Formats: sequence, C-alpha cells, structure tokens
Amino acid sequence: MKFIVLSDLEEQPVYEGMEINYKVSPLLNIPMFWKTKIVQVDDQKSFTDFQEAGPYKYWNHFHEFIPSGNGVLMKDTVEYELPFGIVGRIAHWLFVRAKLNSIFNFRYKVLEDFFNQKNLLK
Repeated sequence: MKFIVLSDLEEQPVYEGMEINYKVSPLLNIPMFWKTKIVQVDDQKSFTDFQEAGPYKYWNHFHEFIPSGNGVLMKDTVEYELPFGIVGRIAHWLFVRAKLNSIFNFRYKVLEDFFNQKNLLK
C-alpha cells in the first residue's frame, strides 16, 4: 500500500486526541490521504484509532497489549466498511481483505523477527 506516516511521532506517547496523517496507495498506486485520531488510550494496555478521513467509509482499530508468559501478545480488532456499496463489497472480496491480511501478517513478521533477534543477542 506504500504506507507512509506523514506525522512526526518520534518520542511521543500515544494520547487521546492525537492525530496521525498518512499517505497510502491502496488501489492502482493512486496516492490517498488518510487521517486517524486516537480516541481511546489505556496506558500500556490498549488504544483505539478511528479514521477521520481516508479510503474507508468506516475504520475503527483497537490495539490491545496482553501480558503473556513469553512477553506481550499484540491483538488487533479492526472494524471497517468500504465505500461504494456493492462495488465496495466486491472489492473487499476480490482484494481488500487479502491486502489487509498481508499488512497485518507483514507487521507480525517484522515484530517477530525484531524481538526474536533481540532475544538472541542477550
């Protein structure tokens, strides 16, 4: 999706009201603006981002951090709806669902590699 974070987030804790701007190219490499807002924070336990503007008709993403025996489990719950009615539902079936799955699978692999590599260095 050529997902690029435009907002400067360095060294900032996540806080309610925080706005994050992105540039994404979800379809045919056409760049789009995406803006989310943090609407809920439970420090070191969870936060929720909600789309203010962007490619979805509705986007609500709950990030949860659950302590486990081997560290922390990151759990995502995403509720979303595409625009354009039946055309959006067909697009979801044809490629959007797979693209979202690949994004979360990629993130899982990056985090898994990062934290496993850190554990190997200890």
